[in-house]
Amino acid sequence: MSDVVTSKNPQAGRYEAHIDGELAGFAEYQLTDRLVVFTHTEVDDRFEGRGVGSAIARFGLDDVRGTGKQVLPLCPFIKGWIEKHPDYQDLVHAVPRSTATD
Repeated sequence: MSDVVTSKNPQAGRYEAHIDGELAGFAEYQLTDRLVVFTHTEVDDRFEGRGVGSAIARFGLDDVRGTGKQVLPLCPFIKGWIEKHPDYQDLVHAVPRSTATD
């Protein structure tokens, strides 16, 4: 079984995973001054079940940790992955509770 090779592609605004030189999956993001907003993650059907999504999530979140920014996981995959890996929950941007009243 071939290894998953991860990389950051800032020109495309995404983290990528390759297997045997082929794009196996990616996680798209958008940047703000303080946040990395994960918007969409996709793994090619041919590479399902090989840990591609997890490799992308771990690589991307480790990269964000190195920048000092926080994460806003709009993407359901990234959000779910963080929930299963408590050591990454400190990266999640805490949205303040609403002060709106009736």
